[in-house]
Amino acid sequence: MNKKSLLIIAAVIAVLVLAFIIFSRPENTNTALTVSVSRGPFEILVYSTGQLESENSDNILIPDRMNDRQIRISSLTITDMVDEGTFVKEGDYVATLDHQAVEEQRKLALDDLERTLSEYEDSKIDSNLTLSNQRDLIVNARLDLEEKEIAVQESAFEAPSVQRKGEMDLDKAKRKLEQVKTAYELITQQETNKVTRKFINYKQVRERVDALNQLIDALIIYSPRAGIISYYQYPFGGTVKTGSRVSQWSPIIATFPDMNNLVTKTFINEIDISLIKKGQKVKVGIDAFPEKELAGEVVAVANMGQLMPNSDAKVFEIKIKVNGSDPGLKPAMTTSNTIQTNAFTDTLFIPIESVFTNDSLSFVYLADGKNTKQIIEPGEENENFVVVRKGLEEGQQIYLTEPENAEDFALAGFEIYNDILRKNEEEKAKKAEEEKMRQMEQKPLALPVGVKMPGATGAIVVSK
Repeated sequence: MNKKSLLIIAAVIAVLVLAFIIFSRPENTNTALTVSVSRGPFEILVYSTGQLESENSDNILIPDRMNDRQIRISSLTITDMVDEGTFVKEGDYVATLDHQAVEEQRKLALDDLERTLSEYEDSKIDSNLTLSNQRDLIVNARLDLEEKEIAVQESAFEAPSVQRKGEMDLDKAKRKLEQVKTAYELITQQETNKVTRKFINYKQVRERVDALNQLIDALIIYSPRAGIISYYQYPFGGTVKTGSRVSQWSPIIATFPDMNNLVTKTFINEIDISLIKKGQKVKVGIDAFPEKELAGEVVAVANMGQLMPNSDAKVFEIKIKVNGSDPGLKPAMTTSNTIQTNAFTDTLFIPIESVFTNDSLSFVYLADGKNTKQIIEPGEENENFVVVRKGLEEGQQIYLTEPENAEDFALAGFEIYNDILRKNEEEKAKKAEEEKMRQMEQKPLALPVGVKMPGATGAIVVSK
């Protein structure tokens, strides 16, 4: 038998085997999986990752001189800082603030100091000249008065008109002397005020120069005590580190965390935030130590959400108090948090995949051979299972996926659906009644025309 004949025989055999496989397959094979309705404890958990931080900490702050209004420096840049986690002793170096910015202000202040000193000295000289001239006017007025007095004495034997003119000149001389004396007092006060203002300006600039000199000496930050340096975390994200700016409104440079009093800060998406409440129990895992697990409790839930970076999703910040401590824990360690939002000690539950919906109906496919779509009342759910309040019993078999002949299944359990509708209507009526009562409490009481409130002094006029 040649090679060509062998190939033909092999091809025929392959075709026969393929035909046998195709035509011997069952015409109707149902591959749908089934599961049992389970009863037992049921937990609703929310998972998140967070970061350890100290609830209480001592802060290393900017120099006190930066709070001085005379400095006129709103913020400074941190030009250098020790690494986070460094253990420092009291008096050890921590950070350096920008010297250049202060030096520039100091040079400007020195220029102002020279200018104001010159203005102060000039004002004293000008005042001395002005007052000297005014004193000369007083001397001249006194001499003029003496001349007029002599003229009056010499006119004693003159005609009455000459005597009268002498007396009038004498009166003018007296008034002029009084006017010059009064002007001298006013000008003296005026010049004194001018010199005082110039001196105050000079003094303020001199004090600013002194304050800047003291600030330059304080720009190198030293540790006030021994401890582990931790970078300060801004409330809305970000860290104070080399290159950050500190100011009177954001004065913290670094912190000493209290590792015996820890919280973990995490963010929950807006879908799950309604499940989170204060006081809920949390299991806190430490990523750096997988074998360790600490107990915790939710202590704060943010009222306002915030956008995640580079995303449209909103998250809400929550804080979890960590109960106890561990010597191996360090600030900023990543935590894996499991928040128990609800728990049942004994309830029925089924996989989420086995629950189907049609408009407002929730139902399952019973695997009892009767082709029944059983309406159920679902309850709370977690990531895998859902609680069944009504419609099923423990041990019943249901399809995990939709069976092939799903259109042949008939709905059952309409009384459950009617009960759900009734509960919904009652809940709506209750909310409407509560809203009505709330509005009535806020609405002022309308009284008939002329009726007085107890203790009122007059009638309340109510428009009809």
